[in-house]
Amino acid sequence: MTNTRQENQQDIYVYPCDIWFGGGETRLRTVLGSCVAVTLWHPTLRIGGLCHFMISRSPASLKPDRGGCYADSAMAMLEREIEATGRPPHEFEAKLFGGGIMFPCPDAGCDISTNRVNERNIAAGRELAKYFGHPVVAEHLGGHGHRQLVFDVASGLAWLKHSPVVCEGWCRRCKKEKVA
Repeated sequence: MTNTRQENQQDIYVYPCDIWFGGGETRLRTVLGSCVAVTLWHPTLRIGGLCHFMISRSPASLKPDRGGCYADSAMAMLEREIEATGRPPHEFEAKLFGGGIMFPCPDAGCDISTNRVNERNIAAGRELAKYFGHPVVAEHLGGHGHRQLVFDVASGLAWLKHSPVVCEGWCRRCKKEKVA
């Protein structure tokens, strides 16, 4: 007996700044660092999508169609796809992933420690899901390291592999702690 699900399965890699929306036997894959991925899924229609944004807010000077690098424009792109289905946004469940700290122990005062891109991305993902009325049913956000995400559009299931980053003593703060 053959497994038709595997034979018909389509794997799509969603790159940073990309979105994908549709249905069928499709698995969406992406890798996340400080970026955040938002999946949206309709349990009855068995359709959904994923956006992979890098930056929380787009500059106001940019045109409305800014692409998926920014959280606000990436979510707006997904919302246009949802609107085309004729179903209200609150029927689409949201799951949020990513927003990791990629450098576990940067020196105090360096750009990495003060920039907090990951925290702003997490906040933007949560705010936008709430703004558009999507119930958030799962999230795996923050912490240290990167994540590999697989989202099955037919079932709405998500699989995640989190690879934490550990400080190896290269920063001044860790070197001081080792001496003390």
